[in-house]
Amino acid sequence: MDDIKYMMLALEEAKNAFDENEVPVGAVLVDENGRVIAKAHNRRECDKNAILHAELMTINEGCKALGGWRLHKCTLYVTLEPCPMCAGAIVNSRIKRVVYGAKDPKAGCFGSVLNLNSYPFNHKPEIISGVCEKQSLELMEKFFNRLREKRNEKNN
Repeated sequence: MDDIKYMMLALEEAKNAFDENEVPVGAVLVDENGRVIAKAHNRRECDKNAILHAELMTINEGCKALGGWRLHKCTLYVTLEPCPMCAGAIVNSRIKRVVYGAKDPKAGCFGSVLNLNSYPFNHKPEIISGVCEKQSLELMEKFFNRLREKRNEKNN
């Protein structure tokens, strides 16, 4: 599978989030034949809902598209290392592989804060990190710099 090709699609989703003033995280679900099953970006701020992370929305749409909850023949591409909630959904949906861009030192659960795969769960996805990491980090930095600028403008 062409990990860079699909990560670029996830980055497009992250840019959509950025344009909507959301934390720029994008995700794409791809089946074993390279077909894009679902894609989404964060919508937590726009929809005022804590669970509307890119990964969860992509998993939800993937289950609908494939007609079941087992995504064991799929790879999830995501621009940021999944948080505890998303990592749990990945394990529970049996996703085969997770390919992510940037590590998340504050909430990442596939190696940064903790590694969910080190626990005795009944499913352990293959984890590939650092794909398009630079682009993922640059978009995050741009977003948080813009957020700080807006905050500073309000305070002045």
